Order: sequence, then structure tokens, then C-alpha cells
Amino acid sequence: MTDAILEVNAINVYYGAIQALRDLTIKVNEGEIVTVLGANGAGKTTLLRTIAGLLRPHSGQIRFFDQRIDGKKAHKISQMGICLVPEGRKLFTSMTVIENLEMGAYAPRVRKNRKELLKQVFELFPILEERKKQKAGTLSGGEQQMLAIGRALMSQPKLLMLDEPSLGLAPKIARKVIDTVKEANEQLGLTILLVEQNAKMALEIANRGYIIERGSVVLEGKNEELKDNKQVKEAYLGI
Repeated sequence: MTDAILEVNAINVYYGAIQALRDLTIKVNEGEIVTVLGANGAGKTTLLRTIAGLLRPHSGQIRFFDQRIDGKKAHKISQMGICLVPEGRKLFTSMTVIENLEMGAYAPRVRKNRKELLKQVFELFPILEERKKQKAGTLSGGEQQMLAIGRALMSQPKLLMLDEPSLGLAPKIARKVIDTVKEANEQLGLTILLVEQNAKMALEIANRGYIIERGSVVLEGKNEELKDNKQVKEAYLGI
């Protein structure tokens, strides 16, 4: 019996004739934070989009709680408890903070827990409670990222996937967002798959990580192993 709730086995993904992922295999165990690192164009976002059902693998399998999900429609995968916070946040900018959060709890299985979930989000992100009647489009970049994560948490995910949550944020704000991701993992027992440009911060909060180059995993290990790896130090940590 494996502890892995997500198993991606030898998937190949194409954009037309261009291969984006090559025999890529990763796993995520329950309660872990797993980070995926790599240069721009390495295939990190493609991996998340494929798991979420927005892209279909040409071959290979994806299992979630031992049930095959490759080939399922995105909304079916979402209903199973996989939630993707995409790069760029994708908020309803003309709606208020509270309205955006409530949109996250639209599924029947979580609607009845809406008040409790809202309380959890406000405990993690107190600024969202202060701004709850404010239009999402008027928030700062950091606040918008917090709102995007908060909206995802309102869906009570079993697996939260984050695509570049610190992108474009000032260092202090990026640190706050990443620290809150760790808090969500520790306080809520949330399993997280994190794609992050800031390798140093990602490896500080992750349990394990994968390095992707040209659509393939070239290195994997526990966070301390990766932090001590010469290749990772030179390519991603600037050491």
C-alpha cells in the first residue's frame, strides 16, 4: 500500500507536434509539500495543467487516490478534490473579496461548510477579512495572490497545486505568501504540489522536490538533498 495520493507515471504530453513532457514520473504523498523546479519552458506548468485535466497525456497514467484520472474532464477532476491556482491568479476582479471566496465553495460537497472554511481562510490571511468588501481588482499583487489561494482553500481540496505563487511579488510579500502556504500545510494537513521560480524559498518549505529539464525529471530528492546538490546550487540557488 503506497502513501502516494497522486501518482504520475511516464506521461508524454504534446502541443501539436512539439513534445512538452517526456516519460515524466512523479508522486506526491499525503500531507507533503512537493516542489517542482526548472527553467522557463521546462514543462512545469504543463505538468500541473495535465494533472488538472486541462491537457491530456498522449500516453502514461495519472492516478489520484489510486483512481485513474488521465482522460477525465477538468471539472470532474476538480470535484475529486484537485485544485489548481494558476499563474496570473485569474480572479473575478469586478467582484468583492468575499464574493470571490464564496465562488470557491460552489461545489455541493463543500457548500454546507462555507462558514467554517471562510473562518479558516481569514485565519490564514487576516488581510482578506479586512478587505472582504473591497473589489478584487483593487487589491495589491500580494493580496490578490492570497485571495487566489484563499478561494482555492474554500473548495476544501485534497491536493492544492500552486503555479508560481510568488511571481511578480516584492521579496517580503513573496516570503509572506510562501510562509502561508507552509502554514496551510501544517495547520490544515493540506497536501501541496508547488511550482515555484524561487527555488530557495520552495526548498525551505518543501519535503521533497523534482528538477525538470526539457519535459523530463533529471533529479529528485528530499529538500536537504537538493539544497546540497552542486547542480541545484549552481543552476537554481545562485551559489
